[in-house]
Amino acid sequence: MPNYRRNFVAGGCYFFTVNLLERQRTLLTDHIDLLRDAVRRVKRLYSFHIDAWVVLPDHMHMVLTLPPDTDDFPVRLRLMKLLFAKQRIAAHRTSIGHAP
Repeated sequence: MPNYRRNFVAGGCYFFTVNLLERQRTLLTDHIDLLRDAVRRVKRLYSFHIDAWVVLPDHMHMVLTLPPDTDDFPVRLRLMKLLFAKQRIAAHRTSIGHAP
């Protein structure tokens, strides 16, 4: 596993790239509504400002700025990924359940 050096700065501006494990999939753009909802829900729980956000089929780039009183960007990213995955699983189960 890589040895990343992370710089935690309260109120800092951070750039992230998040990739799908299976890079040939197009889940992010196929389910952009679920991704937007996941980010919106996290933003309500843990404040941050999106300075820039690019979503491609297999990965996304995000520049976000945290409030001046926190440097906890990992919780925000972790929850975005978790909520998107859970919503995707739920949507998949629902679509299977409604198949003819």
